Amino acid sequence: MVCLSEITHSYVENYIRSILPDQEGLLKEMEQYANDNHVPIVHKEVAALIKVLTKSVQAKKVLEVGMAIGYSSMIFIESMGKDGHITTIERDDKMYELALNYIEKAGIANQVKIIKEDALEVLKHLEGTYDLIFLDGAKGHYNEFLEDCLRLLKKGGIIISDNILFKGMVATDDLVTRRKRTIVNRMRDYLSYISHHPKLETSILPIGDGVAISYKK
Repeated sequence: MVCLSEITHSYVENYIRSILPDQEGLLKEMEQYANDNHVPIVHKEVAALIKVLTKSVQAKKVLEVGMAIGYSSMIFIESMGKDGHITTIERDDKMYELALNYIEKAGIANQVKIIKEDALEVLKHLEGTYDLIFLDGAKGHYNEFLEDCLRLLKKGGIIISDNILFKGMVATDDLVTRRKRTIVNRMRDYLSYISHHPKLETSILPIGDGVAISYKK
């Protein structure tokens, strides 16, 4: 949580994080676990954005691709209220078990459906419609996720894509390491695609590690 995203000036990032209220209780415990064990969770300012967007579109049905320990899932549930529901996909065994434990501890198991499989396979077979879709899974596969996400997203719904600037590498070759080149190129393709897609209106925000918000026309 405390490491800088490297996509904006540290003093701006630190200031924004300093004025946002801290999480309490179980969410604070999860932040500490994530920090101690190097588990990626949404940055503080991105969590605040998620809350605002979820409430703004009055989302009651959310699809999440990439759950990790369940931190963002809880942010969504908190924002939707007791009649909200999230379907979330996570393939990692350890993350799945940790998330399950936290969800049961929070007493929201009836509002969360976890699918422990590869998202590329799951998305092909999902049915129904969602008010909001959160992409936070394998960064190199966002393009492959998109068409099914568009099929599943209701008209007027939004897709939130996290980590789209990838520590600034997507914006400049000066930061790109050789082993990250493929992911960076794929993310650039994804951002170009959603920015020009005829069914989407997209805004790209340099907060956290970069967030894209796409509205389905």
